Amino acid sequence: MPVSTRNLNDLDLTSLSERLGQQCRARGVHVTAAESCTGGEVASAITAVAGSSDYFETGYVTYANGAKTRLLGVPEAMLEAHGAVSREVVEAMVAGACRDSGAQWGVAISGVAGPGGGSDAKPVGTVWLAWGDAERQDAECRHFPGDRRAVREQAVREALIGLIMRLDAT
Repeated sequence: MPVSTRNLNDLDLTSLSERLGQQCRARGVHVTAAESCTGGEVASAITAVAGSSDYFETGYVTYANGAKTRLLGVPEAMLEAHGAVSREVVEAMVAGACRDSGAQWGVAISGVAGPGGGSDAKPVGTVWLAWGDAERQDAECRHFPGDRRAVREQAVREALIGLIMRLDAT
């Protein structure tokens, strides 16, 4: 029976990570995370579950643009043209993370967690997420309310829920 977003929204991060692990094991897949504004919190949530090394081997914290280019292969020209908080960049991040790690599925996050750094075009709380693999990506923009901690936590939840939903659809 497919999972619903409503049911997942009621779960805490540990329960979401456990659900993700169950799906990865059932499908025999590995996942990865390429993170900017969440600073490794997706990887932390996944690896908080005992036995997560069965399906999670590598994560990337690419907080600065140079790291996105060096570690994930995001072109500098793309970063200059679209900015780090963009569909293009998170799609390139997840593709690069999957290529480098060999994972079949990944998630990438880049956003403006605040309290500063926002603009009219990308206010604080703007977060781009992408899910996919080295060949295909699906990205969405979210606008999360609250302070820095709240924005980051909501982004982690959305990342995990997105992975679960996409794995469930396979």
